[in-house]
Amino acid sequence: MTARKQDIIAYFRSLDRRSFMDRHQQDAGLDEALPIGYGQTISQPSLVLEMTIALALEDHHKTLEIGTGSGFQTALLAAFSNEVYTVEKIPQLAESAQKRLEAKRHTNISFLQGDGSLGWPEHAPYDRIIVTAAASAIPKELIDQLSPGGRMIIPVGSPHRQDLFAIDKSIDGQLEKTVLEVVRFVPLKGKYEH
Repeated sequence: MTARKQDIIAYFRSLDRRSFMDRHQQDAGLDEALPIGYGQTISQPSLVLEMTIALALEDHHKTLEIGTGSGFQTALLAAFSNEVYTVEKIPQLAESAQKRLEAKRHTNISFLQGDGSLGWPEHAPYDRIIVTAAASAIPKELIDQLSPGGRMIIPVGSPHRQDLFAIDKSIDGQLEKTVLEVVRFVPLKGKYEH
């Protein structure tokens, strides 16, 4: 196990999942997705950790997160990236996550309320992109915003079953897609919604 992976696991274990939840706090210790309102969930903790490790983050990376949700994944990204740009479609979740993360003194996160499937082109390109909701297809907008040499983790498929892809963009812009596992996420809202 690399030192980086050990650091991510240690930080992940230090995060109190309850502090990212307004309801169902008594179930925070369960390794399952839980509702956070507006038809959205806080992801299964083991999957949050797995996706973060799969990103292969480095301290200098600029990371784009699609689907801020509760802010749980965002906090983990912020600890291991130079800058995090996070986009949330649902205004109430965007506002509560921003307040929560700012209260935890994360200073390297920028927030946007909008259609995450379109990315955040003003700050592109990104070294890493993570999508925490299921797209019906891989958004071209996100591929375009991924740096050469960058990596994106994204679930793609039907509402009931998706493949979790790692997509690596070579220096000359070629894409290599690897299926990591079968997952089930809530649908990505916006242009690439089912």
